[in-house]
Amino acid sequence: MCKRLVFVCLVLAVLHIPEQVHGQFTDARTYDNAPVGVNQLELDYGYGRTNTSVDTSLIIVGAKLNLNQGTVDYTRYFSAFHRMAWFKAGVPLASLEGSVNGTKIEASRTGAGDSSYQVAMLLKGGPALSVQQFADYKQVTTVAVSLTVTAPTGEYNGKRLLNLGGDRWLFKPELAVSYPFGPERKWEVDAYVNGSFFTNDTSFHGGEVLRQQALPGVEGHLSYSFTKNLWVSVDTRYSFRGDTFVDGVDQHNPQQNFILGSEANISLNPRNSLVFEFAKALVHQNGPDQKGFVVKYIYSWGKGYR
Repeated sequence: MCKRLVFVCLVLAVLHIPEQVHGQFTDARTYDNAPVGVNQLELDYGYGRTNTSVDTSLIIVGAKLNLNQGTVDYTRYFSAFHRMAWFKAGVPLASLEGSVNGTKIEASRTGAGDSSYQVAMLLKGGPALSVQQFADYKQVTTVAVSLTVTAPTGEYNGKRLLNLGGDRWLFKPELAVSYPFGPERKWEVDAYVNGSFFTNDTSFHGGEVLRQQALPGVEGHLSYSFTKNLWVSVDTRYSFRGDTFVDGVDQHNPQQNFILGSEANISLNPRNSLVFEFAKALVHQNGPDQKGFVVKYIYSWGKGYR
């Protein structure tokens, strides 16, 4: 039973989505099936060298910033129409400091960033199973959808260049396909299509209206399980468009971003897991020029755990 619980914990450890520091990725194996009736508490620390604030969809021209960020997330897995689904809520706490080339601006900010909320469900390959039922489950191809909403709850002042929050809402729908293959299905490939849609910031620069077009993105992830307790992935993301308008004036700044990263996921025991991630922007036309790492601790509990 202990070995089965370790496997369950390993699956649950990948279902998380903090984005701000590690390059806007959705993690590999996020949409694998997992047991219902389980809770997760996730504590993250990330460091990034970047030219954006916590909102990575908007760059600050000439900025060289250091972002230290901790995130607290809670996730609940449940059954919806006999399919596995989950709800997640998280809030980042960040420290941002740095300077802007060509100006005398040097500043630092510490406080809460914008909170995020996600609902997701597996449409194919994700029957709702208890911890006991899931112990004998073999991963199959899954098709899933999710919606992440970021609320403007963080610290924001339109007159400041550096902010930890944004005075706007963000909606990010995503469609995902995951395919395990190879001997014992140790390999897995994930393909995600998503888009970020923004409401207007009506207090930009103290009173201007900032409007941003949708920012579509595609992701590819290839992962391999070395043991039942360890898998490693190579991750890529490409995003484009996202032009901005200030008081109706086109800023002629469409983005093209290509990010490369890697992740290692380690299950310590049935309840505890560690995740290590690294990402770097290789192409960043009008987009975030960032590199950084994230360390995550994940604690799982619920009916069926001992």
